[in-house]
Amino acid sequence: MRRSDVAVVGCGYVGLTTATCLAHLGHLVRATDVDRTRVELLSSGRSPLLEPGLADLLAEGLAAGRLSFGTDNRQAAGSADFVFLCVQTPPRPDGHLDTRALEAVAREIGPVLRPGAVVLSKSTCPLGSNARVRELLGRGDVSVVTNPEFLREGSAVKDFLEPDRVVIGADDIAAAELVAALFAGVGGARIITDPTSAELVKYAANAFLATKVTFANSLAALCEAFGADVGDVAAAVGADRRIGAGFLAPGPGFGGSCLPKDTVALAAAARERAEPFELLETVTRLNERQRLLVAGRVAELAGGSLDGRLVALWGLTFKAGTDDLRDSPALDVARCLEVAGARVRAFDPAVGDVGRLAPLGLDAEVCADRYEACRGAAVLVVATEWPQFARSDWEAVGRAMAARRVVDARNVLDPAELARHGFEYAGIGISRRAPSATTGSALPGDERGRA
Repeated sequence: MRRSDVAVVGCGYVGLTTATCLAHLGHLVRATDVDRTRVELLSSGRSPLLEPGLADLLAEGLAAGRLSFGTDNRQAAGSADFVFLCVQTPPRPDGHLDTRALEAVAREIGPVLRPGAVVLSKSTCPLGSNARVRELLGRGDVSVVTNPEFLREGSAVKDFLEPDRVVIGADDIAAAELVAALFAGVGGARIITDPTSAELVKYAANAFLATKVTFANSLAALCEAFGADVGDVAAAVGADRRIGAGFLAPGPGFGGSCLPKDTVALAAAARERAEPFELLETVTRLNERQRLLVAGRVAELAGGSLDGRLVALWGLTFKAGTDDLRDSPALDVARCLEVAGARVRAFDPAVGDVGRLAPLGLDAEVCADRYEACRGAAVLVVATEWPQFARSDWEAVGRAMAARRVVDARNVLDPAELARHGFEYAGIGISRRAPSATTGSALPGDERGRA
């Protein structure tokens, strides 16, 4: 493999994973970010992200001299064969994405690019952004390629190095082949297509996953209505190779930095072209309603009213294995509980203090351990599927609580075990019949494919 000089603009989740993994593959990588504090942290070998394997690759790249960090985009891009644009594209109130940072970087680096350089748009961008980047670069002697990312938080390094596919969207086949060669040593199929199709692949993949999560939640409601068990139903349905088990676990809905943003953005783009994506609009609406359903389940278990009641909330991040609070269903559930008059006391192994919640408009108290969060609580809610929650000392939990009631919004607990300790239990899509040893036993651990 030929070593290439690579610039990565943006050291967020996607940018940092891209930079460290490409350095691991042997390339010389210069990564930049506007946040000087983050750059200093990374240069010292400390990762700001909770992501398995990332800190090791960061240390490896720095020690080998293949990875460096800075704040000067022009300097990094000026000597690069490949420039990855990994800046943030946050959602606007109308559902479209804010591309000002992307456009600013394109204008900034355009004059300094080497002839023949390849600029790769890895940020999730509106359809047609490849042409816009090319226009802003103002260079006819460089290529612009769309290279969408498919990284899952909690397994981003593995997803980069062992992907299902590498999608390359280019009008120039020579540029596409250069990008394919850059990823030598990375697994997965190479799918070369036009830029707009490559942009749509990312949206379509996340839209389908979001739809699958919403289907699981709708199926859970049906299971409750008929007295069935969604764990058993989902396990059998997911065993069909045409369907697959991933993302069929019911819960408080999908969240995180990708699925909510991408579903709304794709629906907004479809409306703009007078081709409304009605299915996706329904998925978004039902996902928002799912948070209310969980909060309603808590109120029901508490006797009908949450006014003045203390609720313990286990889990704040949008899924286990990350410290990311962006668009977390757990936070939405907490907001619903507070609106209903409840006081919320929370614990999450990746969230250390209340300071991270204050800007989010929550009054919840964050506790140092899960048992402290339960002290005096009328109901306990499991809102994030951290595996240690299932291994709790339920007698200690029961002694701490004012009443032994649990709403398992992730179906990660054993209802039979809770029943042995005198708890009233409510899951999602689990029949209200008396819990048995098999209830909720399907799809354990990673097989659940959490959103």
